[in-house]
Parts: sequence; structure tokens; C-alpha cells
Amino acid sequence: MSNLFNKLKYKYQLGGNLKKLLYINIGIFIIYQFLIIFGFLFEINTIKDFFRNFLYLPANTTILINRPWTLFTYMFIHFDFLHIIFNLIWLYFGSKLFLHFLSQKQLISTYILGGLSGGLSYIIAYNLFPVFEDSILTSKAIGASASVLAIFIAIATHAPNHILRLYLIGNIKLKYIAITIIILDLLLWAIKIDGVFATDLENSGGHIAHIGGAFYGFFYIILLNKGFDLSINYQNFINIFNNQKKERKTRNQQNNDDIFRNNKAKKQDEINLILEKISQSGYESLTKEEKETLFKESKK
Repeated sequence: MSNLFNKLKYKYQLGGNLKKLLYINIGIFIIYQFLIIFGFLFEINTIKDFFRNFLYLPANTTILINRPWTLFTYMFIHFDFLHIIFNLIWLYFGSKLFLHFLSQKQLISTYILGGLSGGLSYIIAYNLFPVFEDSILTSKAIGASASVLAIFIAIATHAPNHILRLYLIGNIKLKYIAITIIILDLLLWAIKIDGVFATDLENSGGHIAHIGGAFYGFFYIILLNKGFDLSINYQNFINIFNNQKKERKTRNQQNNDDIFRNNKAKKQDEINLILEKISQSGYESLTKEEKETLFKESKK
């Protein structure tokens, strides 16, 4: 088991950002599912409640203020097998295309900022439109869909005329695939609203997040073409954090060394005074404490 873990860790460290995103999503999903099974077997309902309350993205702003990290964690959580498989397939193929034209740094940044854009769109919509008033307290969002759409729309905007060969369809330009995805998502939302409007308000949040993620992907490339790159080099943040840890460790080590040297100097001064007293008045003139100090030092 340890060998398997070490191999996965090694592949994760050497892999690009696409592999890391895939590993993180799959790893969290596996942990989530095992914890759900554990909670079911031992009747610990708080496990599922923990994920829902502390990792899902709430629409209610009062709850969100107390759990701001959910804007980040929600984009790595999936509730069932089909949910994660669909998202990871799109993530894999979309990212492969993305990396053909753009960088690793831009990929991870588009995933995260696209997810944030989708999450904020969801929150704004649920607090802005009256139709969501009754469901705002219970509605929560999860999934990488907004991030995945941000990546795909970004590359389709960057290279709209890049041709893909699709099975049974033939050659098709990226821009047409992107347009089709957006239209299908809106149509699916409309069908749900028309069919089960009263019970499908929470599902509306997912479609709104998709639109927010897609908008970020489009907007990011428009700005990039004008010379302004919104992407953030997260590796720099990691390096800064690691450097800060090293600096703190060095400072602590230096402080410990200074304390050790000071204590050693004080002890040596004390021994020197005792030896001087012996030379002047003899050993018998020492106090009990001074004799014990001299004895302890002689043992070192």
C-alpha cells in the first residue's frame, strides 16, 4: 500500500497541472464516497452533513461569509460517479486542447478563476432574482462544470477555427462545438424549468454556474488578446509559502543557537568564578550549590 501511495505521489509531483487536477478531483471523490459508506454502516449522519455544510458552496451570503473557502472547495466535489466521469472527460480533452496553445500556468488559473466566476454567478443570481427566494437557504452548488467550461470556452475563443475530427460527424471547428455546448446547456435548463419548475430550482444553480464559467473563459481570452493576462502563477504562491517556512525555520534555528550560546557563556562564567574562589580560598570554601554545579560540569 505504501509503495502504491509513493508511486502516485511521485506521478503527481512530476505530472503537469492537468494530471494534478485529475488526481485531486478523483482523490477527493474516492475519499468522499468511502466516508459516506463508513457513515452509513455506523449510522454517522454527520459525515455527509459535514461535506454538505462545509465544502459545498451555499447560495445564502450569510452562510458564505462564515465559510468563504467553499468558493474554492465546491469546484473539486462531485456527488456521484456519472457526475465526476462526465466532468473529467471534458476536463481531460478540453485541457489537452488548451495546452496545445496555452501554458500550464494558464490552465490551472483558468480552472480556478473559472470556477470562482461560476460560483459567484450562482450566488449573485440566487440573491438577485425573486424566483430563488424560497430556495436560497437550502441551495448549494458542487462540481467542476464551471471550471471545465471555462477551459473549453477559453480555448475555443483562442483558436475558434481549430478543426477537430469527431467520430460519425467529421471535421468541425472548435467554435461550433463551443456554441453547441452552450446552447444545449441552456436548452436543458429550459426543459427542466418547463417540466418540473417547482422542484428543480436547485438544479438551476448548476446551469447558472456553467454560464459564469463560460463567460470567464471567453472574457479571459479577449483580455489576453489585448495583452492583459488574468492568469495567476499559483506556483509562485507555493514557492513564497515554502520560502516563508524555510525563513521561519532558519530564524528559529538561529534563535535557538543564540540562546544555547548565551546559556553556555553564562555557565562558563559561573564555573570560572567557582574555580577562582577555589584558587583563593580552597575547595572547602565552596557552598553546597557551587560544589554540585562543579560536579555536574565535570561529568559532561
